[in-house]
Amino acid sequence: MSNNHTEWLEFAKNIALKAGAMMVDARKNSNVVRDYKMDHELVTSTDIAVDQFICGQIREHYPEHSILSEESSPHMDLNAIAEEVPVWVIDPIDGTVNFAHGHHHVAVSIGLYVGNERILGVVNAPFLEECFWALKGSGAFCNGQSLSVSGGQQLRKALVATGFPYQKTALLPIIERVSRILHHCQDVRRNGSAALDLCWVAAGRLDAYFESVKPWDMAAGVLIAEEAGATVGHYLPATSAWPEVVNGEGLMVSTPDLFEELLILIG
Repeated sequence: MSNNHTEWLEFAKNIALKAGAMMVDARKNSNVVRDYKMDHELVTSTDIAVDQFICGQIREHYPEHSILSEESSPHMDLNAIAEEVPVWVIDPIDGTVNFAHGHHHVAVSIGLYVGNERILGVVNAPFLEECFWALKGSGAFCNGQSLSVSGGQQLRKALVATGFPYQKTALLPIIERVSRILHHCQDVRRNGSAALDLCWVAAGRLDAYFESVKPWDMAAGVLIAEEAGATVGHYLPATSAWPEVVNGEGLMVSTPDLFEELLILIG
């Protein structure tokens, strides 16, 4: 573990906690203005404010680093990857629909990778008062307590989470996969935050999670799940230009003993 990595982690935890407090304040003060991207994807004024805060802090403290953010910079800097510049991957509010509707399953997600290596991940869920984090090679934690996956081994007893896309034309294959899961597993959960679903696999609250998501949805949570002992892979072939380290297409994360069976079931 390098000193840089430890410093970066403490920085990420600090700004994630402050970003969470901004979300709580915005909801308490009813200071949430709704808007839509591409006519169907909800974004709130708080998403923008939190994004500006996090990105501003990164630029102030680490001006030489790159930022990949859902709201302000959703495009990959291929040069940064090639040159192994640290890249911060930000989702200011993962679970925006939950946030706008007053639900608690909402988080700020901050990941960092260098080249093709995940370095750290922080996922802070302010309404649940839980902050998850991991540093590569150092384990995964929630509020300072060490995390480990459930160890689930039987498909029939597995609790599996997923999500649904905003584009309704993409629903059919996902509905078919959910149907197969429902027929072979214990049950399905649709919590509305990919980052937290990944953390809940890490915490043993879910046995598996699958969905096609964007880099900012999974960059932090995947490392947290990995460091807690989860197996990470994909049930769909990669078609995007995203590097594998932040490619969320057909993402599947589960306890090790369930992974191959689930891959056959939903692949």
